[in-house]
Amino acid sequence: MHQQSGSDQTLSSLHCYGYKDHFSHTESGHKVVSAMIIRLKQGVDPNSINPLLGALHAVFVPNGVANLVVTPSSVRDLPEEFEPFTDQYQVFDNDIQLASSLYKERREVELGPAVIGRDHQNTAVIIGPCSVESREQIRKSAELVKDLGLSILRAGSYKPRTSPYSFQGLAEEGLKLLEEVRSEFGIRIITEARDATHIDEVIAFSDIIQIGTKAMYDQGILRKCGKTTKPVLIKRGFGSTLQDFVQAAEFVLSGGNPNVILCERGIRTFETRTRFTLDLCGVAWLKEHVNLPVVLDPSHAIGMAYGVPDLARACMAMGVEGLLIEVHPDPANAKSDPAQQLNHQQFRELFVTLQELGNALGLRIF
Repeated sequence: MHQQSGSDQTLSSLHCYGYKDHFSHTESGHKVVSAMIIRLKQGVDPNSINPLLGALHAVFVPNGVANLVVTPSSVRDLPEEFEPFTDQYQVFDNDIQLASSLYKERREVELGPAVIGRDHQNTAVIIGPCSVESREQIRKSAELVKDLGLSILRAGSYKPRTSPYSFQGLAEEGLKLLEEVRSEFGIRIITEARDATHIDEVIAFSDIIQIGTKAMYDQGILRKCGKTTKPVLIKRGFGSTLQDFVQAAEFVLSGGNPNVILCERGIRTFETRTRFTLDLCGVAWLKEHVNLPVVLDPSHAIGMAYGVPDLARACMAMGVEGLLIEVHPDPANAKSDPAQQLNHQQFRELFVTLQELGNALGLRIF
């Protein structure tokens, strides 16, 4: 970041607070600012800069004692009006800013018994059925999580189905069943928000909020998730670029919630033999350029249970921070996505190999 001394803008490269300087360059080599994070001086009253925020279409981001202002890409230089309030500032060549590895070293997110991200070498293996269907079904799923020494159960209560005639989930009844097994088994729950009409309920009931692929662009959900401090897992839209994907995370980060996880779950390509294509190239790009933990979902990528074990092992080999795998007590009779869900025995067999991979890679599975 650049440090302000009065009205002087020091352009030397400073590496303080774990931040790094970055400029884009024109063909002639001149430095061009296209977006900016401004670190405010301690004690600056946010109300005192509201008129400046409005004029620049900038966003105030609460960040403890050192609050931030994030500008859009139309801001080409530190505005003179901001100089009295500015401690440091940093420039970027696009609107990936708070999530950029150039802004901050890899973030960490606490998921109950362990922390993922940064250099913790922890991998969350998150399992459970596509949907909450009954008390018996979700109890069996919770029992498996507990028996394997895992920590997090996944299951949807609000299902964003492609057809209006498909099972849509148990809604609030499903959330209550999830709350029951969380209390009984001492595990944590991740569940999905389908749209903004029930996001408050999902935030209240869940330990980790999932924003599904079809809701990735829902700004009502994204902005609400920015106002909580609970972890938020965002699934990549199956037709979304990496830029779109990370900018969805920026909505949550800019709301003040630093606990964001990205989930690659497959994108739509010209291939028709598999449901989607798991973009491991994109995951490598995220690990290099983005500071958020990355989780992979092999179940939705291939859409068929036979391919999930091989994909899960490939994901694990990349050293990602988590796997999200659909596991059902009786997949043949599942009310949603039966073809891609492993049964409990199939997952137990897969889990043995994941543990072996984890040991070889120095990863702790939880």
